[in-house]
Amino acid sequence: MPGWDLAVVGAGPAGAATALGALHTAPGLRVALLDRADFPRDKACGDGVAPHVLDRLAEVGVTGLLDDRVPVARLRLARGDRGVDRMMARPSYVVPRRLLDARLVEAACGAGAMLVRHRVRDLAVGHSDVVLDGRHRAAVVVGADGARSVVRRRLGWSTARTAFALRGYAPVSAGREQAQVIAFGTARQPAYAWSFDRGDGLANVGYGEVLGRGPAPTRSELLDRLEELLPGAGRDGTDWKGHHLPLSGARWWPPTGRVLLVGDAAGLVNPMTGEGIYYAVATGLAAGRAAARAITAGRPETAGHCYRRAARAHLLPHLRHTALAARLTRSGAVLDAGLRASARDGRVFDDLVELGLARGRITPTVVRGLARALLSTAPVRPVEESRACAS
Repeated sequence: MPGWDLAVVGAGPAGAATALGALHTAPGLRVALLDRADFPRDKACGDGVAPHVLDRLAEVGVTGLLDDRVPVARLRLARGDRGVDRMMARPSYVVPRRLLDARLVEAACGAGAMLVRHRVRDLAVGHSDVVLDGRHRAAVVVGADGARSVVRRRLGWSTARTAFALRGYAPVSAGREQAQVIAFGTARQPAYAWSFDRGDGLANVGYGEVLGRGPAPTRSELLDRLEELLPGAGRDGTDWKGHHLPLSGARWWPPTGRVLLVGDAAGLVNPMTGEGIYYAVATGLAAGRAAARAITAGRPETAGHCYRRAARAHLLPHLRHTALAARLTRSGAVLDAGLRASARDGRVFDDLVELGLARGRITPTVVRGLARALLSTAPVRPVEESRACAS
């Protein structure tokens, strides 16, 4: 039975970041990346990569990862005839997961990890190690196996609310070039459609909403809602894939011990925007570092405790703010006020972008802007007028 210091279940951004964090801390570790797929492989996602993700990867020596991609600086937000169109303080990228994940796996393997094709179905936590499917033994295991995490289920750990989204690729529709466009629903909240220009003539397009107690919407219903909010965005679309998103809440207590959870497997998806890649990389790096330090100290059983302390210190204040923001934006009036405030004040816009993409907070600037917008009776400028004034 192969023996590893660290076995990472799932080789997406969270898993690759875990391996990178561990090997940057302790280069001699035996690290396995276990994944059921060969790379490159597709993964349902909005494909947005915030610059903060690249900042974190640079900490472990991964630079130039997206130098050949076209950055997207413009973000357009709308709800009905209300909206804002501005340049972001720092451009983001729209990178298909087939490309992004393969490059991250290559970086992890270049640092010393070994990619093993294996679908993990079970784990057994022993006194001195963890055994996966009776085939792989490791001192520490990290579950980075996504929204339907086997590792999370075997630990008996659950997530809170879940969203469901449908993603496809379609030719960039006229008027949506070189931009990330989000159109919020007017009937149900939170829900939105998106069109993110990849820079190669195609856009990542889709629609998602938070699930209630009933069944998840069908593919046909999701496509209809996409067309309603962003007419023409999905025309000639291909590669449609549905996926669940386990949304984060104000409280987050990841399990401790020899088995850690990161990224989607840890229930870390921004409840306001559906963004998850920053959380995946940030928690992956923290888990890898904690595991490496615990293993090299001869106390692998402390890895989870060290990880929980580091990850909560980094993310918990932000998670509390995103949970509050998600509750507030269930109100159409508050969502409209946020759009008005962002159109009037670029500082409000920048702070809300930070809250939605990385680890920002509800700042005093945002609070004042929302208050003024809620109290104001002035009409809201249409999206096209707002865009012209922001150009």
